[in-house]
Amino acid sequence: MHFDLVVVGSGSGNTVLGREFRDQRVALVEFGAFGGTCLNVGCIPTKSFVYPADLADAIVRAGRLGLTATVAPVDWPVLRDRIFARTDEISSHGLQFRQGEKWPNLDMILGTARFTGFKKMVVDLNAGGRTEFTADRFVLAAGGRPVIPDIPGLDEDVVGDGVVHTSDTIMRIGERPDRIVVVGGGYIAAEFAHVFDSFGTRVTQVVRGSRLLRHHDDDVASTFTGHVLGRYDLRRDTEICGVKPLGPDGIRVFLEGPYGETTVDADMLLLATGRRPNSDLLDLPATGVTVDSKHLVVVDEYQETVVPGIYALGDLSSPYALKHVANHEARVVRHNLTHSEDRITVDHRFVPAAVFTEPQIASVGLTEQQARERGVEYVVGRRDYGGTAAGWAREDTIGFAKVLADPRTGLLLGAHLIGPEAATVIQPLVQAMSFGQRAHDVARGQYWIHPALSEVVENALLALPKPTG
Repeated sequence: MHFDLVVVGSGSGNTVLGREFRDQRVALVEFGAFGGTCLNVGCIPTKSFVYPADLADAIVRAGRLGLTATVAPVDWPVLRDRIFARTDEISSHGLQFRQGEKWPNLDMILGTARFTGFKKMVVDLNAGGRTEFTADRFVLAAGGRPVIPDIPGLDEDVVGDGVVHTSDTIMRIGERPDRIVVVGGGYIAAEFAHVFDSFGTRVTQVVRGSRLLRHHDDDVASTFTGHVLGRYDLRRDTEICGVKPLGPDGIRVFLEGPYGETTVDADMLLLATGRRPNSDLLDLPATGVTVDSKHLVVVDEYQETVVPGIYALGDLSSPYALKHVANHEARVVRHNLTHSEDRITVDHRFVPAAVFTEPQIASVGLTEQQARERGVEYVVGRRDYGGTAAGWAREDTIGFAKVLADPRTGLLLGAHLIGPEAATVIQPLVQAMSFGQRAHDVARGQYWIHPALSEVVENALLALPKPTG
């Protein structure tokens, strides 16, 4: 069997297959749930848990506003079922659409794919058996999966089944645990720690370093770490030495940290130590595709691999494990597949990211430490949320916006926010960087609604020295 084009992965890879391919024979391969990471185990369901967690947290901490309120015990099954009834339906409808009569030229293949030769692939079908085929062109968008750390006493076969979970499985548990140990210091660990803490679970978070979110701006990471220390049990500079099952409903976690060896008993253990690309599952050497030291598929500025006609995108090839990046790369690949004489390149200059915890965190561009390491000249403007009327209304005492700019041109080099709705408030700064707008022009060339959270951005921009060039 031969195809003109095969796409492996139905997340952002699914968006590659538009109307312009209706006169070609194409295939879409998916080994898991249709729709990929974001829809099924990532952005959408996690943020659907975060929002009610934000509401619960706001109610519990409303005393600073002069309100006395409590939150009834969270009905986890109702919350869970509301979220997954929607995402599962979207996934199911997406699969039905691709299998439907509107796409007679498309083969929807459900199974695990791997290369067996040059542009030759075999798929072990989920329903049993296998199919083999060749194709002129491939788009590899097979995503990634959680990292399972090597912990003494941990049986990888039981991960996701009862007590030990990753971010792929923790959201579908039957009941909210009373006690949970979260392993990891990145954004996934931070968001889930916030969710469970807000819903009344006793959280113990274990991180090897001294700070959470260590890849973020130093000031942001330090502020967030200090805030978390006042909320739940954060074990810093601590390693997991082992685990021991305590029957079907619990686990003992052995730790070694600044105070020696300790143990923590919990109902569940969440392993949130990062994700890795699925490149190792595809047997890429068989077709000549290469990967780097981080197992990411190597692509050029057109998202093409070293093998002409084989493209890759998303978490499989990008250091930015972000849905908006994967969508951008998918648009580039879709164009390049149909415009071989007029290809376009990806734009990864100013990639924003956010952590949907409490408080929210958002960033784009260089951090101060990165600027220093690279010898980039910069000036800093910083203003607190609490210095704005919207910040006063919230009694915000820790949030701030921080911007870095070129001292000569006034062009922004980076922006870092921690505080209410940071993921939304940062957008004018992303726009300014993307379109080459100078900081003082952005601050003074438009109205800023008063009193709104966005005024913290205005004030941070005005705090920058005027450019010298």
